[in-house]
This record gives sequence, C-alpha cells and structure tokens, in this order.
Amino acid sequence: MKNRDSIALVTGASTGIGEATAERLAKSGYQVYGTSRRGAQAERRSFAMLPLDVTSDESVEAAVREVMRLHGRIDLLVNNAGFGIAPAAAEESSMAQARSIFDTNFFGIIRMTRAVVPHMRRQGSGRIINIGSVLGFLPMPYGALYAATKHAVEGYSESLDHELRTRGIRVLVIEPAYTKTQFDANFLEPDSRLDEYLEIRTSLGKTLKKVMADADAPGVVADVVLKAASAARPKLRYTAGAVAGRLRLLRRFAPAGVLDAGIRKDLRLDALAKAL
Repeated sequence: MKNRDSIALVTGASTGIGEATAERLAKSGYQVYGTSRRGAQAERRSFAMLPLDVTSDESVEAAVREVMRLHGRIDLLVNNAGFGIAPAAAEESSMAQARSIFDTNFFGIIRMTRAVVPHMRRQGSGRIINIGSVLGFLPMPYGALYAATKHAVEGYSESLDHELRTRGIRVLVIEPAYTKTQFDANFLEPDSRLDEYLEIRTSLGKTLKKVMADADAPGVVADVVLKAASAARPKLRYTAGAVAGRLRLLRRFAPAGVLDAGIRKDLRLDALAKAL
C-alpha cells in the first residue's frame, strides 16, 4: 500500500499511541486526520484534528463524511480510541460500566468500520488497523472487562478480514503489551467497590505503576502500525515490542498449566490470597 498522498483516519489521536501513530503516518507521507472526543486543536502537529466520539453514530458519520468531502476517499483507518478500568474484580463493575467500556473499545470499532467500509469497497482498496492488546489473547485477572473487549477485537477483526479480503481491503490487529502513555492515568474507577478486594486492588495498582515505568514508548507501536499499513502482503496480527512478542510465543507454545502459573506468579495472586 503506497503512503504518499494516501488518506488516513486515526481515532483517539490527541495523546499516546494514537498521537504517535498519526505523527508517524504523516511523516511517512500520509495525509492524516486524527480524531478526539474533545476536538483537540492541531497546533504543533503534523496532522489535522477532527472532533469524533466513537460512541455516537452521528459523530462518527459526520467525521467520515467530512474526510470524504475533502478527499473523496479513505485509504487507512486506525481504530485506537479506548479506555480501561483501574485494577478491580469483575464483580466490582456495574452492568452500566461494562456496557460503557464495550461501547468505546469494541462497538466504537464497529461504528467506525461500518462508516468507512462502504467507501473502501467502492474504491476497491483500503486497510483497517485495529489497536488490540496482548490481553486479546491472554487473560488479565482484575482486568476482565478490558481483556474481554480486546478478545472481542481479535475475533471481529479476523472474521472481518476474511469477508473483505476479496474486496481489496485488509483488516489487521496490532498487539502491544504495556505502553508508556497517559492510559493508566485515565482509568475509570470501579463503580461497585467491595471491601473484600481492597488489598488486592491496592497491590495490583502498585504493580501496574512499576510495570508502566519500564513500558515501551508509544512510538514502538506507531512504527508497527506503519509497517502493517505499508506491507504489500500484510499479516493478520502484529505484536508491538519485545514483551508482546515473547508473550505471543508463550501463548502459542507453552503448556496451559505453565502459562496459568506464570500469570498468577507475576501478579502474586496466590500470595495475596494467602495473606487475606
């Protein structure tokens, strides 16, 4: 897929992975439109910004319509917008909170895809890149809802890629591990807290802060997005960063019991349970 003069639309581009990706694409020759729910200005950026709320059909349609009005085509869609919930047991989030995270992290991708695919079909070409996570193929105790959205992204993307491949459109998934962004600073707190999980929540919160301190920079993910966007023969899945690559290999080749024990040891789940 050629870069020069291709039109790219990147959701959640005001900070973090989305911003780094939009900058990287722009420097590679794409004409990029980043989006943000808050409609951030494009000052000191190499790409334009549009207001877009991925939870709103009307907002999604308006943003896509504006890009089509300006250029008559969209060559690349990067679905990056999303949020997480602070470490918490699954039962500590209400149904309303569960619906909220799915509405952004998963249904937001569906809204964007439904709005863009008809134009790509008429073009006979296009690429959709969904920012997933290693949690799309691994469990995350005390992060079940976020992991569930990323598992959903994996299944949706692979199925959709089969549907659209004969139309000249590819659907790909990028799988980062921890990335040093403001993502954790914007966590929603669980809205149905239980005292039974207080110590575990506190411990996991401290563990997460330590891990984030050594996490990959957003540019690591942005480089992989550009690679996937430009590849003549793209793969369905791309891991981003050394840790993500190792985890993908472990998931593929390690016995289930070994992987299960490793996850519990890393998060100190059994030690915490004994201390209660």
